[in-house]
Amino acid sequence: MTHNHRVVQPGRTKGAVLSESGQPLIPPADWAFLPAGDAAITRSVKAKGETWVVQVRKGKRLISKGIWAKEADILASQEETSTKRSTPEYDRRRQTDLARREVKQNIYVGDFCAAVIGFLNFHPRYQHEANLLGGKITAHATPVGSGTVARTERIPLAQRAEAAVIAWMRHQTTAYEAMAIARIKGKRREVRRQLAAKSITVLHAYRQGLEVAENCPLKKALRN
Repeated sequence: MTHNHRVVQPGRTKGAVLSESGQPLIPPADWAFLPAGDAAITRSVKAKGETWVVQVRKGKRLISKGIWAKEADILASQEETSTKRSTPEYDRRRQTDLARREVKQNIYVGDFCAAVIGFLNFHPRYQHEANLLGGKITAHATPVGSGTVARTERIPLAQRAEAAVIAWMRHQTTAYEAMAIARIKGKRREVRRQLAAKSITVLHAYRQGLEVAENCPLKKALRN
């Protein structure tokens, strides 16, 4: 049976939410709030009946804060899930799943690092710097749940690597963090484009094998 799962936003007062059109809503008296964090329980509750899914927008992403549902359904799902997780069979299956995910993650980390180093395309003179930078960017971008461009599958790996390099350079080799950017539509995107062009200029010296000055922002960042 398919149930209705309405998307709402956090309300201005505790225990209230806002509809898609911004109208205040009060959950039914026999409902309770289940915070996000345990996908198995959330799925179980949704399978039992109607819910209100509380979401907030963060940049281009929608983040779930939890669901409103019948309190009885939440309690039942929590008990059922707890019972299932207490069995030896569940524990063995979980360990197998974790091992498989770890292998998959390790393979991806290696592939992503290689893609980053490939995009850097440093001269052999700076191969050590390429490996060091590739490691730093990969360590920042690839953790599961990090929400970085490296975790998306919507664009090819090479494009993810390029975007991750530019993002790391923006935060580590420019004054972006301290900039006061006007709240004008498109202004932040414009600033990022300008900084990306500067980052490419910095990378050019390493790609050509040119002498790099001591005050080079990338050279300083690699020391940290």
